[in-house]
Amino acid sequence: MKRAVFLDRDGTINAMVYNPEFGVVDSPQNPDEVRLLPGVGEAICAINQAGFLAVVVSNQPGIAKGKCTPAVLEAITEKMRQGLAERGARLDAVYYCLHHPEAAVPHYRAVCDCRKPKPGLLLRAAGDLGIDLGTSFLVGDGITDLLAGMEAGVTTLFLSPRKCYICDELVRQQVDPGFIVPDLLSAARLISGTAAQGSPTCPVDASVGRGRAGSGCPGAEGMS
Repeated sequence: MKRAVFLDRDGTINAMVYNPEFGVVDSPQNPDEVRLLPGVGEAICAINQAGFLAVVVSNQPGIAKGKCTPAVLEAITEKMRQGLAERGARLDAVYYCLHHPEAAVPHYRAVCDCRKPKPGLLLRAAGDLGIDLGTSFLVGDGITDLLAGMEAGVTTLFLSPRKCYICDELVRQQVDPGFIVPDLLSAARLISGTAAQGSPTCPVDASVGRGRAGSGCPGAEGMS
């Protein structure tokens, strides 16, 4: 069976966008707002070259909330794919949850099994693509990402460029990420090293911390 690296989208592959009108940071709402984060092309290249499928799994309720249309979401996805392709990187599949329990658009109003923290997107991808979840990884910057990955049985990597700023919430929700890394490139290097060793664990280096949610401050000693 195939191995995969499941990737959250916003905040992991592309930057979040500040909306000055509403004073909030949100997902891109049009293709012009899509900006890949530094090192992401190199990171996904490394994932490709290590023999993993690169699979996006992302909650995208913008259509449900009336913020964008299906055509706009498709254009945003294509802009992301093109930006990665220009850097020699490839996404093998993209899975979105379009639902929201309080959606303004009735068609998308649902309590579903695909909206993270539920693992439905990962399970669907595993079935479609023949993925072995036990030897796969998930990289994301949110607690819902980690919960979905834990439920699906993959090794989780938490993107946290700041030192342990969310530790209390990790402990409260009993979320114990496999590793804490500062960016996607660090995650890809760790995963590539893991693939070479043939094991889902590997030594922690200066840029990576092991998750230890039950001990108060996961991986802080490896972060800057």
